[in-house]
Formats: sequence, structure tokens, C-alpha cells
Amino acid sequence: MSTGTRPSGTETSPQVAESKRSKRAGRIAEQASGGVVALLVKIALLAIVDAIAVYALFILFLKQDWLIFAIVVIVTAAINVIYFSKRMLPAKYLAPGLVFLLIFQIFVIGYTAYISFTNYGTGHNSTKEDAVTSLIQSAQYRVPDSPTYGLTVVEQLGQYSFLVTDPDGDVSIGNTETPLSEVSDAEVSGGKAVALPGYNSLNFSDIIANQDAIAAMTVQISDDPNDGALRTPDGSSAYLYLSTLAYDESADTMTNTDTGVVYSDTGDGAFTSEDGEELLPGWSVVVGAENYVKAFTDQSIRGPLLSVTAWTFAFALLSVATTFVLGLFLAIVFNDVRMRGRKFYRVLMILPYAFPGFLGALVWAGMLNEDFGFVNLTLFGGAEIPWLTNEWLAKFSILFVNLWLGFPYMFLVCTGALQSIPEELQEAATVDGANPWQVFQRIKFPLLLVSVAPLLIASFAFNFNNFNLIYMLTNGGPRDASASINVGASDILISMVYKVAFVGANRDYGLASAFSILIFVIVAIIAIVSFRQTKALEDLN
Repeated sequence: MSTGTRPSGTETSPQVAESKRSKRAGRIAEQASGGVVALLVKIALLAIVDAIAVYALFILFLKQDWLIFAIVVIVTAAINVIYFSKRMLPAKYLAPGLVFLLIFQIFVIGYTAYISFTNYGTGHNSTKEDAVTSLIQSAQYRVPDSPTYGLTVVEQLGQYSFLVTDPDGDVSIGNTETPLSEVSDAEVSGGKAVALPGYNSLNFSDIIANQDAIAAMTVQISDDPNDGALRTPDGSSAYLYLSTLAYDESADTMTNTDTGVVYSDTGDGAFTSEDGEELLPGWSVVVGAENYVKAFTDQSIRGPLLSVTAWTFAFALLSVATTFVLGLFLAIVFNDVRMRGRKFYRVLMILPYAFPGFLGALVWAGMLNEDFGFVNLTLFGGAEIPWLTNEWLAKFSILFVNLWLGFPYMFLVCTGALQSIPEELQEAATVDGANPWQVFQRIKFPLLLVSVAPLLIASFAFNFNNFNLIYMLTNGGPRDASASINVGASDILISMVYKVAFVGANRDYGLASAFSILIFVIVAIIAIVSFRQTKALEDLN
């Protein structure tokens, strides 16, 4: 018969119950605190992202770049929606990678493709308005009877401006980017404006310290460049300068007032006279596929391009083959249990890989120097062997140095792949009567390729664009004098692109971008085909 009371052994004391409630409340408080902290961190990070986006939008608005403006707005809005939503958990992890992919890969490739369809380069690297201003300023001369303008050089946010008082007493301010505009709140002393709210007036010592920059300034009188500009020889007075070139906006022509020659806009990004003379600088315009056509039809470009492409393929293939063969051979040797001191030798083998590649190339460039290099002086008794200046020896030197730099990587990869192959397979093949060569050929090598083939493809792509080695070792030399572009016998495609874009007086970014797109297409095709073959190899095994 039940008495209605609980056994004393199962009774929960008030102290125990209170302790459990306290712990539960503590856990809840801790979780709530963590949620609040996480929310505050998220809001702070999003505030930083939004602030950067607002700044970018402000710059894009001033430049009236509406396409990028719209993209920034959409991406910023999407990021805020994703991270303030509770339902888009996968997108929270994918969004950062997608943004960086968009900025550093897709945008770069797209912008490079766009530049490849323009004439962007030396003499054609700005807008038409900037070109007109630059042409007029480059042909300026000081008006002999120019009135003297009172001048005070002022500074705001690191930019210098002219605070000008004209002979009539009117005060205006302008800089190299903005023409003069009248101001009414300037401080005037002795009939000359000496200060303006929001600006710092430069004293004599400041002007002396920055005299080169101030003397190079040209400030237009008005929005019409034909009205002339002001320049100063001493920082205290300015004088009127006019140009021998006059721009007619309605006719879209530039006229030399001294010779009477008229230069017209022919659509090629420069004012051109009837006899074909161009006024430079010009401006950037879309030229369609002209860069691609020039690359394959201009003999002075096509010949070097084809030879460089052939050498690039040869260099990439031979680099992968030699480093793989040597790395595999050493991996087999040092994977043998009968080899003593294997750990010590393995450490020695990876030392070239641990040494920075560009420093290794520089060291070898010194050792292979024709006049005082270690190789010629010590190993060949002072012989003057042109390792880096002869066409074929330079190519051999590049392959040799790349072998020295690259075989440790293949050694590590092949060692890991060999150690992952089960010993039971080798033992079973040996029991069946297979000799070591047959075991390697029929069992180890196919299984090895399954693991190593993607890395071989990646190594080929890396060597296809191995700019550091070429630049540090030979700088692409010796120079090909017959080419109209800056290219050498040991250049590969990527080093040729660098030279066309950034080396020499005439830099053709449009042509270099066209070459870059060709490289991208070639590597993409090779990668797609190679990975398909790798998949077939995996299916076979």
C-alpha cells in the first residue's frame, strides 16, 4: 500500500535543485553573451565592408563609371542580405570566396580582355579631353606682354593650388586639374590675396622646398584650353601662357597656329594630319581585333611570337619531364629500406626547394657569369663560356637551373605516392614471378600516375608561366634584333608580355593584353584536355 511519500534515496534536495538551476542559467547567459558578441563583431565587419563600398561608390560616381558602380551596389547589398539572414548558412561560407574570385580572377581576366581590344599604351593612355589639354600645354609659350598676376601658393590635402589675384583685383583659385574659379572669401593684403579658408598658404621656405613641383604646375584660365594658362617661375607671381596649338571643338581639329597644319580626329586615338603625322599624346580607343590581327600578320611580331611559343612549350615540357624523372629516381632510391641514412639524404634533397626560387636563380646567374662566374673560373679553368648570352647555352642553363630548383618538389611528391602504395601488391607480384622492373612498370608506375598526374599538370602550368626564373637568370636575352617588339631568344610568353607592357620607351598594353589572353586560352585548353586524360587514368585503375 502506497503511503504517498517518496523514498529518501530518490529525493532531490533543495540545494541540488538550486545548483542545477544556477548552472542552467549560467549556460544560457553564456550562450546569450556569445551571441551578442558574435552579432557585434558581424556588424562591425559589415560596417567596414559598407564603408569601403561607399567610398568606392563615391569615387565611381565622380568618374561616372556606372557599370562598376552598379556591380558594387549589387555585391554590397547581397553581402548584407546574406550575413543578416538566418537562412543562408551555405552562402555565408561561399560569399567571401566568390567575392575574391570575382575581384582577383574574373574581373582581372575580363579587364585584360577589354584592354586587348584597345590601343592602350604609350601615347594612348588617357581620355581625349586629357590629350587635348596635354597637347595644348606641351606647346605653350609665355606671352611677351603678359600681365603679372599676384600669386599665393596654397595647399589642401597634399594638393597645391594657385590663389591668383588678376590685374583687376579679382581673386580666383585653381590647380592642374581644375581651372580658375572666382572666390569671395579670400584674405587680401596689399592688393593681393594671401590666404583662403580651408587652405594652408605656403611660405618662402615651403616654396623653395617644393619649387620643382610648383614650377611644373599649369593652371588653366578657364574651361576652354585655348584661353591659356598660368605658370609661375618663383611662386609669388604668375604669367599668362598661350599655345601654338588651337583646338576647335566644333570641327574636332587641332591647328598649329605657326604652320597652319590642321590635325583631325581620324578615329585612331590621335589627331592626325593629311600626310599621316600624328600628335602625341593621343587617347585610348577601341580598335577591335587589331592587336590579335597584328600579332599573327605582322612578320616582325609573328616570327618572334611563334618562336617564343615553341620555346615556351619546350621549356615547360622539358622542365616537367626532367624534374619528374630525377625526382622519381631519387624517391625510388631513398625509399629502399636497405639505404642507410635515408632521412639525412632526404633532408639534403629538399634544400634547393627550401631556398627561395628567385634567390636561387640570382645565385646561379652569378655562378654562370661569363667573366667571373664560379663555373667558368673554377670548373672550366677560366674559360669564357657564354652560358647566359648565347641563345642555345642560355636555354640549356635555364633548363639546368630549373632542374636544380624543381626536382626536390617532385622528389617529395613521388616519395609520398610510393609510400602510399600497399606492399601487398608488390609481394603478390613477386610471388607470381614478376621482376623488379615489371613490378614498377605494371603496378607502381600506373598507381603513381593516378596521384601525381594532376600535380604534373599543375607543374606544367607553373613552368609555362615561370617568369621569375627567366627574368632573374637571363632577362630573356639575348635580344632578338629583328623583332619590332622587345623580345629575346630565351623569353617565354609571360616574360615577353612583361617586356611589351612595361619595358622600353614604347609600351603597348593592348598588344600585351592580347598575348595574355592567348596564354590564358592555351593553358586552359591544355588543362582541360590533361584533366580529362587523368580522369580516364583513374577509371582505368
